[in-house]
Amino acid sequence: MDKKFLFVPALAFCAAQALGSVYYVAVDGNDNAAGSKEKPFASLNKANAVVKAGDTVWVRGGVYDLNDTVYVKRYQMTAGIHLNTSGESDDKRIYYFAYPGERPIFDGANLPIGQACRHKGTIDSVMTTSPIVVEAKYLHLKGFEVRNTPMKCNSNSGIFLYASKHIILEEIDSHHNAGPGFFINDGASNGGGHLVLNCDAHDNYDPTGWQGDGENADGFGAHYQAPGDGDTTKFIGCRSWWNSDDGFDFINQEFPVVLENCYAMGNGYANFGLHNPPNGNGHGIKMGQSTLGGGHHIIKYCVAWKNKASGFYANYTGAGCTWINNTSYMNEDRSFNMASTSYDAEGNRTAPVVPLTGDNAHVLKNNIAFPNKNSQIGECWYKTDTEDKYVPCTAGENNTWNLKLDLTEDDFMSLDDPSLTVTGEDLSKIPGILGPRNADGSIPDVGFLKLKDGSRAIDKGEDVGLPFVGAAPDLGAYEFGIIKSSSSVASSSSADGYSSSVVEPVSSSSSEYGTTAIVAKPELSLPAANSAAIFDLQGRYLGTLQLDQQHDKSIASILRAKIKNPGIYLIRQGNRLQKVYVK
Repeated sequence: MDKKFLFVPALAFCAAQALGSVYYVAVDGNDNAAGSKEKPFASLNKANAVVKAGDTVWVRGGVYDLNDTVYVKRYQMTAGIHLNTSGESDDKRIYYFAYPGERPIFDGANLPIGQACRHKGTIDSVMTTSPIVVEAKYLHLKGFEVRNTPMKCNSNSGIFLYASKHIILEEIDSHHNAGPGFFINDGASNGGGHLVLNCDAHDNYDPTGWQGDGENADGFGAHYQAPGDGDTTKFIGCRSWWNSDDGFDFINQEFPVVLENCYAMGNGYANFGLHNPPNGNGHGIKMGQSTLGGGHHIIKYCVAWKNKASGFYANYTGAGCTWINNTSYMNEDRSFNMASTSYDAEGNRTAPVVPLTGDNAHVLKNNIAFPNKNSQIGECWYKTDTEDKYVPCTAGENNTWNLKLDLTEDDFMSLDDPSLTVTGEDLSKIPGILGPRNADGSIPDVGFLKLKDGSRAIDKGEDVGLPFVGAAPDLGAYEFGIIKSSSSVASSSSADGYSSSVVEPVSSSSSEYGTTAIVAKPELSLPAANSAAIFDLQGRYLGTLQLDQQHDKSIASILRAKIKNPGIYLIRQGNRLQKVYVK
């Protein structure tokens, strides 16, 4: 079959002929306007009222003062922005994207908030309010900042997902909210299947909550999904720091969650690390409590350091989790704490603390604990109504504590990072592992906690079917000699365009843990697909690439060969959007 390229001048076709209509929102817009680039809407609420599956909304930069709310009847809360119009499939989403090169900021400082404290009621006695509430299917939000949500006596999340399915949240920064940065509530049937990619949640703090000072302001949370119901939610490349409660918390989540290439620092503190809220738990990455046995989560290639409590915490779950190639450094309580217990079929606790056994036991492989200070690993407290003793329990395989490796500074490229030394300042502005992200959304390339040549942690891991360099996998979150990125899925759109150093996932078919690893590629290749749509930076449809068997070539090389006009083009395949330079 011939390989064809169809190119149409920009003004000849509108985007609706390809993948739907294109709308614009701007701070100086008007909701009575046409929603065009020249006459944009003023709010995402207006865009939500007109969009259909396949449509794109470009959101221009600037500060959007959220000073009004709408009532979300299903959850009896209010929202500054309520997105409840759904897409139809992965290939026909509704896209809410920051306009290329611009940063939309949704500020909740003037948001009217719910005033009820301990009970739900009518619209006049709302308990909770969020700047952005998503109650839909197949949306993709990218490139936003959400901040300054206030509270009265209930914590208010920056972004709240409720009864939703297959939502993508990408490169969103949710900070200084009086509650969790991101709260995913999948308490409806067939929910889940979300992807939270390269997002940040930091400096969230709920000081006046009725449950206590700092009790509920996690960075990221996923909760209330029933066993066997829906699809797996994934957090990839996300960072969480200086949230008053925990960095990541999956309590009451009875369906597996995957956490990959994620980072948690300084949780349990507030006010840029200067304040220690008395009711904040302060765990970096916390699982459980799975009471019905469905919360078998996977945590891989993650890093937790300097959290007020444990770096990695099972939180008295009744379902064992899989912990692969993680690094825990200088957490104030334990590096890894696998505290677990047992529950009956109704979810009632049947013992204070017992180790999980058999197929339900925790799996721990190739992890670094620095120092080797753990709990409920190897020897576990076993306490029931009739027994109180210590018993042998799962110790894992090829972790620093199994191998009796007491690592030191000499095993790492660097143990120096602003997150360890700087308090009272906004770490998101300071170069370091928690500083400004790279153009493709990946984290800054720094040496912090990466192994150096000659480290005793190199080649000490167990082969679990993932790519590695050398005789065996290394310990910890970073494989020496393989370039890794937080952008470990290919569905992301680049914030700053195509680069010859783009990295993409390489799946290992032999991996029993379903992990993707990242290796260097000279150019991002086309995935298997029949066609790709081309747009200019104004969202205008320019034509279609008929790919056929060309997926072994890069998009950039095809466009360079076919397009005579230099410029920047947006290429969309399904929910994937790339920005490609043609010289």
